[in-house]
Amino acid sequence: MTSAPCFVLASRLIPDQDGGFARAVMRRAFDLHAEGLPVTILTVDPAATADHEAHRAEWARRGELHDVAHMRNLYDDLRADASWLRSAANGTTMPAGVEYNHVVDGTGQRLLSLPIITGDPRWHTSDAPVIVYDEAGEPLGSVPGFGGLYRAWLSHVVPFNGVVIVEARQLGDLLASWESPARLVHTIHTNHLEAPYTPDAPINALWAGWFEVAAAFDAVAWPTEAQAHDVRARFGAGRADVVAPNGVDMGVAAGATGSRRAVMVNRLAPGKRIDHAIRAWADVVRVVPDATLDIYGEGPERERLAALIGELGLDAAVTLRGHVSDVAECYRDAAFLLLTTAYEGQGLVVGEALGTGTPVISYDVAYGPRDVLSRGGGILVPSGDETALLRAILTLMQDDELHARLVSEAPTAAQVVERSVVSRRWADLVRSVAGHPTRRPAAR
Repeated sequence: MTSAPCFVLASRLIPDQDGGFARAVMRRAFDLHAEGLPVTILTVDPAATADHEAHRAEWARRGELHDVAHMRNLYDDLRADASWLRSAANGTTMPAGVEYNHVVDGTGQRLLSLPIITGDPRWHTSDAPVIVYDEAGEPLGSVPGFGGLYRAWLSHVVPFNGVVIVEARQLGDLLASWESPARLVHTIHTNHLEAPYTPDAPINALWAGWFEVAAAFDAVAWPTEAQAHDVRARFGAGRADVVAPNGVDMGVAAGATGSRRAVMVNRLAPGKRIDHAIRAWADVVRVVPDATLDIYGEGPERERLAALIGELGLDAAVTLRGHVSDVAECYRDAAFLLLTTAYEGQGLVVGEALGTGTPVISYDVAYGPRDVLSRGGGILVPSGDETALLRAILTLMQDDELHARLVSEAPTAAQVVERSVVSRRWADLVRSVAGHPTRRPAAR
């Protein structure tokens, strides 16, 4: 059986700051290791080495990292030994009009200078040179932009038979032209569309360039069949599309019939439309006075949402609980999970709730909730219909027989994304990709 070295590549993975994305990536790496694959996690954020050491230690403490030695960062490697970058540098140009941030070693000596690109949402694709310095801190040469920097590091770290799982579109943009026989599997974590998020809706501008290079990846892993279907229908089948979701743990049944406590677990961001739930709750408590809503998560909308709670007189009924490290704790004694998002990639929280036996009331959005809830365990509501949302909440709170049925259905519905099932699918995908030459013409 092929056991090609596997590398899980993300821009950054900071505990408690990168939400469901970080949990999904760390789980994937952990589970691939458990499936017998040699796995290393790679990140490219330019924080201090001490910060990265703290992140690794915290992931290990939570049981989400199999070995701290197998989580590496580009800039940590650079500070330890810059020879790999110096050997990749050629020419030396620091163009006029471009500002630079300088990366230094422990003595304060420059190792490289990163261009600061402002006003361009695709800043990461700029070829503005990254300046490389020699052992004495003098300019030695340059590499073409962040892409040149990342490709140089991966060429140093990843062997010819390695498989790199690319967990961010911004990284995929830069690696499609990588001249290495290593294989690339590109994961998808979010929706590629703009409002109204229908299959024919405008493409998010940041995705347009990615679709132009997507055929170069040895596999593109979509989290739901619905999104993969829509992409094939609109863009053809030139990519090596597969469906490989993120896995969730199955916990002890928590859905409590008779409970008046609902929960939300998501970033406090505009796209999550948490204000819909708060406004609905103003009507819920008129019918069910002891109903409470606990909202877990942090984000830029916190102040506005807190003000709305106060304006509606809901301080005793709706609570912003902030960050929680153990997501499963959110569901203890909860009647159901409420999801009012405008769009999703998979909707990891839906599977997490169902895995604990907690029913879900969700807007029917692209993509994710329908893929799981069509198997039971919850109620889908037309996206943005606050009247229908209120009706579903009151129905589930007042109909104990319905609630009990959804509780019993929840674990079975979640099995399609159950962690052990998903991890085997991912391990099979990595081994399959490793057994074939790369699709990238430049690397053949």
